[in-house]
Amino acid sequence: MTAPADRAASDHDAEVTELAFAAARGDRRALEQFVRETQRDVWRFVAHLADPRVADDLTQETYLRAIRSLPRFAGNSTARTWLLAIARRVCADDVRRAMSRPRIAGGVDWIDAADTRQPRSTGWEDVVDVNLLLDDLPPERREALVLTQVLGLSYQEAAEVTGCPVGTVRSRVARAREALIGAANAPRRGERTS
Repeated sequence: MTAPADRAASDHDAEVTELAFAAARGDRRALEQFVRETQRDVWRFVAHLADPRVADDLTQETYLRAIRSLPRFAGNSTARTWLLAIARRVCADDVRRAMSRPRIAGGVDWIDAADTRQPRSTGWEDVVDVNLLLDDLPPERREALVLTQVLGLSYQEAAEVTGCPVGTVRSRVARAREALIGAANAPRRGERTS
């Protein structure tokens, strides 16, 4: 028996997939709605895979590639799964591009240093803590966890996005959870233990 939340998510995915098909046929309103319905998930996924400071640019690149590829979208998976697979490739390409660029010699980038030293606003501490914990995870575990636990994809859909078996996704999520629980329970620097 399917839970109401699962059924609602499935219905939403079906609606988004229909929007993708309509957009592929040239329906501009369907394209706009497709972007509106998926943009938040794509941005969150990209922000977790890459640097959040470039998430807007990578999200835009994801949609540029997706729009060019819409006529070839065959519906073998949901449109959201297909789109997140494109986002994953965009992030991988960005990492490759960054690795191929020469590094700037010299000291610390003072703008980045100033940004990281700014005090965090109250209320965001928990969000920052969670993001720091996620950043400490190996990339493949972080990706599996974000896809399944943050974006709500099924293990099968996450496997399609990542291109690995469902069992591997399950294992990565389990190990990521264990690591997060261990890190969350570990004493922080400067804290005294009783």
